[in-house]
Amino acid sequence: MTLQPARRVSVLGATGSVGTQTLAVLSHLGLTAVCLTGGRNSRLLETQARQFAPRAVALADPSAARDLKVRLADTPVAVLSGPEGVCEAAACEAADTVVAAITGLAGLRPVLAALLPGRRLALANKEALVCAGALVTAAVRAQDCALLPVDSEHSAIFQCLRGEDPQAVERLVLTASGGPFFGMDRDALRRVTPAQALAHPTWRMGPKITVDSATLMNKALECLEATHLFSVPMARIEVAVHRQSVVHSMVVFRDGATVAQLGPPDMRLPIQYALTFPARVPSPLPSPRWADAPALTFAPPDEAAFPALALAREADARGGTAPAVLNGANEAAVSLFLENKIGFLDIAAYAEAALAAVPSGGGSLDDILEADRAARAFVRLRRKSPV
Repeated sequence: MTLQPARRVSVLGATGSVGTQTLAVLSHLGLTAVCLTGGRNSRLLETQARQFAPRAVALADPSAARDLKVRLADTPVAVLSGPEGVCEAAACEAADTVVAAITGLAGLRPVLAALLPGRRLALANKEALVCAGALVTAAVRAQDCALLPVDSEHSAIFQCLRGEDPQAVERLVLTASGGPFFGMDRDALRRVTPAQALAHPTWRMGPKITVDSATLMNKALECLEATHLFSVPMARIEVAVHRQSVVHSMVVFRDGATVAQLGPPDMRLPIQYALTFPARVPSPLPSPRWADAPALTFAPPDEAAFPALALAREADARGGTAPAVLNGANEAAVSLFLENKIGFLDIAAYAEAALAAVPSGGGSLDDILEADRAARAFVRLRRKSPV
């Protein structure tokens, strides 16, 4: 498959953090927006639709979609409603590229709908690969799609591997900022608040992914995602805490060489690379001056205080729908934490308990969705009846 840079782009999750930055990149590159989707933010999606004039927009929340339809009544933009409408927008054949930036497992069906022959899928939804990696990668192969990662860490690894023999890879090293609680022990973590967890020292992200960064669950899910993106087993993937967020990830080769990708902590760079690959074009960001750069430091993660990485390894070892259980339980627990209904350490504790209690099934879409449902139900029940 000969891949050309993107020209006509649909953005799934356009109202979220990655989605809004994707639209900024589209504007910089002069690309056409074909379809835009969101969750329930009708006001922002109206503004985006008026600026980018897509063929269609969709909101997963039907009530918000009805509001949006009224707001856009004076335009030719079609307004689609509900999860089905989001999938319809994802499957629009007019787009040569789809950026999948819906947060959580809600992005899985749209990702599968977006996989049309010869299309480029720029993937920012890690949960699709975490929960349904075999399913998604099989569909990518069957449709002869190009799957390009948008997460800064996976984009870095993708860039480091260009032109390299996959058999020469010894291990992958995903870097982690460490979040706002780096260096804190479990006793101190018991007292942290949602407001503190949302104060990320480096990145500007949505609330769910920001809390995941604080627990290191985001990095745990990225390890699971990397196994499918790069066909490297979990035993050969490690995490290094890198507070400066300048080295976005590294590849260690069997001859002892390490190749790293460096750059400012700005999501517009990996988004642009996923859209322009295999070309590199100027970005609106200033070129780094490495003589003035801060010292770069690396440290091992504290898995006693932050057990998410161990949970990811356990889920991977169990296989089947265990990663979907882990992800679903974590999503439910993060929501409870943001509502001040459980403590920070309870997030990983609930995920661990769900991983042990919810049976792991097969790999069909129905199996995955049922595992997700069961994990969420387990977390809700545990919160009502703590042991």
